[in-house]
Amino acid sequence: MSTPTAATEVTETSLKSAAHDYWSKVKAGDIGALPAVLGLLVLCIVFGSMSSVFLTPGNFANLLTQAASVIVIAMGLIFVLLLGEIDLSAGYASGVCGAVLVILITDHGQPWYIALAASIAVGMAMGFGLGTLVARLGIPSFVVTLAAFLGFQGILLILAGEGGTIRVEDETVLAIQNSNLSPALSWAFYIAASVFYVLLGLSRINARRKAGLKAELFKLWLIKTISLVGVSGLAVWALNLERSNNRELVSLKGIPYVVPVILFLLVIGTFVLGRTAFGRHIYAVGGNAEAARRAGINVKNIRIAAFVICSALSAIAGLLFASRQNSISPTTGGSSTLLYAVGAAVIGGTSLFGGKGKMRDAILGGLVVAVIDNGMGLLGYAAGIKFIVTGAVLLVSAGVDAVSRRGSAV
Repeated sequence: MSTPTAATEVTETSLKSAAHDYWSKVKAGDIGALPAVLGLLVLCIVFGSMSSVFLTPGNFANLLTQAASVIVIAMGLIFVLLLGEIDLSAGYASGVCGAVLVILITDHGQPWYIALAASIAVGMAMGFGLGTLVARLGIPSFVVTLAAFLGFQGILLILAGEGGTIRVEDETVLAIQNSNLSPALSWAFYIAASVFYVLLGLSRINARRKAGLKAELFKLWLIKTISLVGVSGLAVWALNLERSNNRELVSLKGIPYVVPVILFLLVIGTFVLGRTAFGRHIYAVGGNAEAARRAGINVKNIRIAAFVICSALSAIAGLLFASRQNSISPTTGGSSTLLYAVGAAVIGGTSLFGGKGKMRDAILGGLVVAVIDNGMGLLGYAAGIKFIVTGAVLLVSAGVDAVSRRGSAV
């Protein structure tokens, strides 16, 4: 008779304990992605109330495609930032790799997948060079990548040639940022992704329990999972609505092709950082490089590998740039691209000091940056105002990170 009551009391206590533990982490400075999530909600409410266009399905789809390239570059930067390093050349690296991709397709008749593999190989070679200079010669990453920023910009100018723009006509490349899954395939993708996410979460909880480790409270996991799946379902429903202004000429429905691409990279990156020895070594080196070295981790190789991954993901971003712009120009990956990508990672919750961050930070932060840029554009604000606001948000995020680290060190 007393067992059910005791079990209920344990469950209630556990829920209260989970909430208390989370609040204790927040007060101690471990706030994770909370500012990005709250900021995204506030921005959507503000811009939605001020603009009749902001919350429309068409603008929502545009936000996703607008943020895609910056998100992918930010994903690569997270590997470098976790080590407490920086890569200032990631933006122009995407432009160079995108130019290689387009030249191979347009001028040499190579299929898109061969051209993409070659551009990624070029990106990895560039990253290997940067990582070697940082890890083997000990040159600060700021100096190395600043030099590469200028060098890659020059290479892109040379590749673009006199015309200044390299156009791409490949239908597959263009479809990634400009076409959508059908509504039926969109729902099928949503269901498959939701099932995968639920099974993965259950598997993680069961594995930790069998290993005798502390697992996330099941009811808490269930609440978070239902919330995420519900919000995702609402997003799919919105994207499946007609977005075309002239549906007789063209119909626009469904999830943009770039969304599954981003989610695939998210799953792979999350697995690498969270489930592999390499990922654990990344966090260890970022937390304390000397302690990691004494523990037997090859710190130099970890640093080189992080730069290789960063540049490889920049190459994929080059594909997205080529798809969205239908071309590669000398400005591809330049201007504010790098600043937005670094801002996306930091705003999402990745620490500039190393040792703290997740792949999801790139998506959350990238959406925050895209919402600011998109929302202020719809309201008619000048580019200068948008830069000021985005810079202020980045400064606040970096400040919160610095304060939280100081609080956790006390």
